[in-house]
Amino acid sequence: VPWPSQRDVRAWLQLLAVLQWVLSFLLLGPVTLVLLIYLVFTRFWPISALYLAWVIFDWDTPEKGGRRLPCLRRWSVWRHFRDYFPVKLVKTHDLSPGHNYIIGSHPHGILCVGAFCNFITGSTGFSKLFPGIRPFLTTLAGNFRLPLFREYLMSGGLCPVTRRAIGHLLSKNGTGNAVAIVIGGAAESLSCSPGITTLILKNRKGFVRMALQHGAFLVPSFSFGENELFRQVVFEEGSWMRAVQQRFQKMMGFAPCVFYGRGLTSVRSRGFLPYARPITTVVGEPVMVPKIEEPSSEVVDLYHGMYVRSLLKLFNDNKTKYGLSEGDELRIV
Repeated sequence: VPWPSQRDVRAWLQLLAVLQWVLSFLLLGPVTLVLLIYLVFTRFWPISALYLAWVIFDWDTPEKGGRRLPCLRRWSVWRHFRDYFPVKLVKTHDLSPGHNYIIGSHPHGILCVGAFCNFITGSTGFSKLFPGIRPFLTTLAGNFRLPLFREYLMSGGLCPVTRRAIGHLLSKNGTGNAVAIVIGGAAESLSCSPGITTLILKNRKGFVRMALQHGAFLVPSFSFGENELFRQVVFEEGSWMRAVQQRFQKMMGFAPCVFYGRGLTSVRSRGFLPYARPITTVVGEPVMVPKIEEPSSEVVDLYHGMYVRSLLKLFNDNKTKYGLSEGDELRIV
């Protein structure tokens, strides 16, 4: 049997890096929760009791900036994760460490691969491109109620997408903080078919209000290729399956997408791993925002419009460079 080539070894390392990430994202929290409940009924019940006590003691930590571990961000597995797609970060303008920022991350896609790789791992060189800037990524607050999964998320720099958590990072953590928010959220994941770029943004203005209240500059970013990682079953508007998805999203905060990717052993087989498609995240020009503690609706609308125009310019200036055609348009609903 011939020895595997270096190319084969790299390919398997990349596949394993993506596999551990997908399994951690989908299974770490639920499996750990079931395990701790099971241990309650065994002689190992003190383990569950001690962890419950720890969670109660540590309950507010996610809302206060989390517990970032720089060593996890430098984990070598993230380089293999980056190279699987590959993922690339592009800077168009400098970000001054003397300000705080809210980075709008678009589109959501299925698993937010571009946002995670660029803002949570150090594999794409964020700290070198933007020296003095500390990136954070927000996610559903419910994820921080799952045992061990909460520790995993906080160690990378993830925080709940709540007013309290974002406000803490923008007001009590000094300057040089960049809080990335996937603004379209779970609802946007229902419309991420290849060739169609639909952003749920028209009525999402809470991030603009937060930016005004804390004087944080608004920065648009777009991950070209994010919607190409999976194949999604898109149900027609008005169908009962679409109605179930939308109702579930409103009640639970996330949408039950029906999607598939590549298999573990073959690209041609169907599975739950993302396809290897290039992702290029372009960080645009900051929109300067004044500090207004009680901004009016008119002021919020003004800066929301400025942000949307900046995002559209970013998309149109870069779409042909990173895989889209001249005729592709960005649809904002």
